Amino acid sequence: MKSKDIRKQFLQFFESKGHLIVPSAPIVLKDDPTLMFNNSGMAQFKEYFLGNGTPKSKRIADTQKCLRVSGKHNDLEDVGFDTYHHTMFEMLGNWSFGDYFKKEAINWAWELLTEVYKIPKENLYVSVFEGNPEENVPFDQEAWDIWKELIDEDRIILGNKKDNFWEMGDQGPCGPCSEIHVDIRSAEEKALVSGKSLVNNDHPQVVEIWNNVFMEFNRKADGSLEKLPAQHVDTGMGFERLCMALQNKTSNYDTDVFTPLIEKVEQITELKYTTNDVILNDSEESQEQNKTNIAIRVVVDHVRAVAFAIADGQLPSNTGAGYVIRRILRRAIRYGFTFLDTKEPFINKLVEVLANQMGEFFPEIKAQQQLVTNVIREEEASFLRTLDQGLQLLDKVIEETSTQSESVPPSGVRGLVSGVKAFELYDTFGFPIDLTALILREKGFELDEAGFTAAMQEQKNRSRAASEVSTEDWSVLIPGNVETFVGYDQTEGEVKITRIRKVDSKKDGVLYQIVLDNTPFYPEGGGQVGDKGTLVSANETIEIIDTKKENNLILHFAKQLPENVAASFVAKVNANLRTATSKNHSATHLMHLALRTILGTHVEQKGSLVNPNYLRFDFSHFSKVSEEELRQVEASVNQQIEAQLQLVEHRNIPIQQALEQGAMALFGEKYGDNVRMIEFGSSKELCGGIHVKNTAEIWHFKIISEGAVAAGIRRIEAITGDAVKDFYTNQELTLSEIKETLKNPQDILKSVTSLQDDNSKLKKQIEQLLKEKVEGLKNTLISEFQEINGINFLSKQVDLSMSATKDLAQALGNSKPNTFVVLASIEEAMPNIHCYIAKELVAAKSLNANAVIKELGKYIEGNGGGQPFFASGKGKNVAGIAEALTKAIDFVK
Repeated sequence: MKSKDIRKQFLQFFESKGHLIVPSAPIVLKDDPTLMFNNSGMAQFKEYFLGNGTPKSKRIADTQKCLRVSGKHNDLEDVGFDTYHHTMFEMLGNWSFGDYFKKEAINWAWELLTEVYKIPKENLYVSVFEGNPEENVPFDQEAWDIWKELIDEDRIILGNKKDNFWEMGDQGPCGPCSEIHVDIRSAEEKALVSGKSLVNNDHPQVVEIWNNVFMEFNRKADGSLEKLPAQHVDTGMGFERLCMALQNKTSNYDTDVFTPLIEKVEQITELKYTTNDVILNDSEESQEQNKTNIAIRVVVDHVRAVAFAIADGQLPSNTGAGYVIRRILRRAIRYGFTFLDTKEPFINKLVEVLANQMGEFFPEIKAQQQLVTNVIREEEASFLRTLDQGLQLLDKVIEETSTQSESVPPSGVRGLVSGVKAFELYDTFGFPIDLTALILREKGFELDEAGFTAAMQEQKNRSRAASEVSTEDWSVLIPGNVETFVGYDQTEGEVKITRIRKVDSKKDGVLYQIVLDNTPFYPEGGGQVGDKGTLVSANETIEIIDTKKENNLILHFAKQLPENVAASFVAKVNANLRTATSKNHSATHLMHLALRTILGTHVEQKGSLVNPNYLRFDFSHFSKVSEEELRQVEASVNQQIEAQLQLVEHRNIPIQQALEQGAMALFGEKYGDNVRMIEFGSSKELCGGIHVKNTAEIWHFKIISEGAVAAGIRRIEAITGDAVKDFYTNQELTLSEIKETLKNPQDILKSVTSLQDDNSKLKKQIEQLLKEKVEGLKNTLISEFQEINGINFLSKQVDLSMSATKDLAQALGNSKPNTFVVLASIEEAMPNIHCYIAKELVAAKSLNANAVIKELGKYIEGNGGGQPFFASGKGKNVAGIAEALTKAIDFVK
């Protein structure tokens, strides 16, 4: 059975059981501050479990793209080394929100697996929660009784809290779960060892495929449990593992989920992948084949994660979710570089295979295929350059390593390389530590792993301390309140506080989250920042410093709580900030239309930031936007502003109707059945943000910068309204200052051009004079060489720039045979020193300019380096020059 048919059968089965089939949410979570990525099937339904929203149906089923590479669920380091862990995977799930419970969930799971998929019952084991007396949670007798009607009791396993009690996080809905495990070993293996003993013991062919979670408790901040008002079912089945069981394979990578990608890697690298059916022994050939297999598994797994993340709108970057995606891709590149001998970008060539394979069910990967390919190709090229640079830096570290280091290396090892130095390579340049260790071993050196681990842990501790957050339980003041957002129509209104909680973080200190019965405050989302403002009562004013949305609750952040939280308040949005932000947001829509009109309809929004000060807009485009094109975009937006286009707002329009009317929908965004559509003339977009009522309110639009963000992605920053006025005022002041400096010429441009010409002529004259000075000094200093032990030696301080001193040292070094030259000078109150040693001396007497500079650099409180025949250094202590030049002679005596 093909994987696409397995997926279809699952969805059709639950559709027949009254479930609404919904599409996968994006793999990247943009509006959930508690998660970077969708790491489980239930993530998109969190608000329903928490009681903060109402689902479209009480029964839902789907297949969800998941990514587990950070935080509590992190499988990254296992990927490639085993055959069943993945970064990105599909989770098939069925959900009940206060409808059916254990009986239906268990019976349907058994029916699907044994009657529809025809998995032999003797290959299955199930587990139930054994209970936890410490938390007053009993043994799950109900699940046990249901299972024993379906399966022999000796195939039912009792599981502990770790394996059979599922929690959303440190706080929130949780409950016992019942797992289903499949044993796909051969009959011979089963006869030798019972599958029951291998459940939850990381056996590659005895694996969990389905988890049925019965949500019936809420975990409070103090760790205690309370019963939820309604019972829910949350299930998840690993699609890749299910395919392995149904296709009679013993590895996920041998199923048709991965084989098309593996075949493409084999074609590119001309290496062969061996399936799990091939037994590898301890021979050197088998060990090399195993390394190849691991590398191929890493590549084909990671390209799926990276490709889908990019298609859903997350570009690789140096921070947050973007950094995680970059790290995954770099791990794949590194394995290809080291074990598949791929020195040119190749992973991008797999995107076409992936798009053809999964585009039918996940159309976003097909629609964004070209962009994904371009971004991955550019990232590959960039990191391959980094690897090249890292290899050079590692060579330098090896060269500097001495066997007289504080840690004595093991016998037969040339030296122990500092773990701190290796961490600098890893942290600053992204050079993988396992590659560092591999290269060191090949060259006879060993890595101080303890030092590296300590440096890594120190950084993690700093990072963890900076992001540590403790959240108290909600204090509910008005039970059952349904919060209403009224911010599209008003910026202030009478409100009551419905719930509050305290949040303490190392980064922001103590803050309070306040939820109101209705609110005019816009919560951060869709690129637009959250509103600021105040809550005003008869006796006090509380400042709201930010507004965000979490699990369908609008959270108002304050540094203090009102003395009387039960009082009535007037919520007042900071109207000035709101107005400036709305101008920038509406201008973003107008610019999007202008870019698509002028550059082409391939332009799509790939990210945005809208705040009161400026707007930032990322979009897909294959080349730099020319100055003329930018002028046309500016002119187009300003024409739309001058046309005084009225805002046409559709608040609750069916999404299909909006799309049929030409509305732009953004990839990677999660839309409901009904949406809000914003129109300004020909501009039509799905958008939940705040906008001006008429484009005339924007006043004027000005592009400040345009540049690249990634391959095929450009970024424009622009300003509107008062910011444009300030911009032109500053430009005018700058122009006035230039005129005054130039003695108020009639033609400023002509005057500046003339000044540039004069400057160019003077530079050439200075260069010529400097050359003559260096030549004169060279002729003078040639006579000052001393002959010491057959070496022509010279050490001298000269009055030249650093670069000129360097040139003079090399010229003097080439003026005689067997030269050893040390020159120093001062530039901008900083000393510099240079050493030239004739190559014949380097070879015959083992002299090394690099070592000379390291030693002499101590006197000027500096450092430097270079090659054995020439090296340079720079320091801070000018007074040390004389002693450094005096000590130079010691190297030739």
